[in-house]
Amino acid sequence: MENAAGIGTVTSEMVEARARELAAINGRPSGPSEADYQQAKRELTGEAETDPQEESSESVADSDGWDPVPGSTGRQAADSLGEDEDAEGRSESAQMFEEGVTEAEHDQMRQASRADEKSDEPEA
Repeated sequence: MENAAGIGTVTSEMVEARARELAAINGRPSGPSEADYQQAKRELTGEAETDPQEESSESVADSDGWDPVPGSTGRQAADSLGEDEDAEGRSESAQMFEEGVTEAEHDQMRQASRADEKSDEPEA
C-alpha cells in the first residue's frame, strides 16, 4: 500500500499550520479563527465532523426531545412490499415456482383421469 503511513502524533505546530492553510483557503490572510483551529484539529486527529445543530440536538435529553403529538404512542408502519412480491411476501421466482407446481399437479390429475377413462372403456 502506498501512502498508508499515518502522520504520527499530532502536534500543536501541525494544528497551527493546518489552521493557517484553512484561513488562507477561506480568504482570511489575517490569521486563522477559532473555527479554523477546531477544523484543523478534527482533520488531523480523524474526529468526525459535527454539525452545530446536530451538537445541540445531541445535548438535549431524550425525554426533552420533540414530541409531534403529545400523548401519542405511535404505531408500527405497514411493511412495504417489494416490486416483485405478492401480498403474501413471496418473490417473483417463488410465485413462478408455486405456479409451476400447481400446473404439474393439474397435469398429473388430468393424465390420471384419462388413464381411468381408458381403463373403464369396454374392450371391443
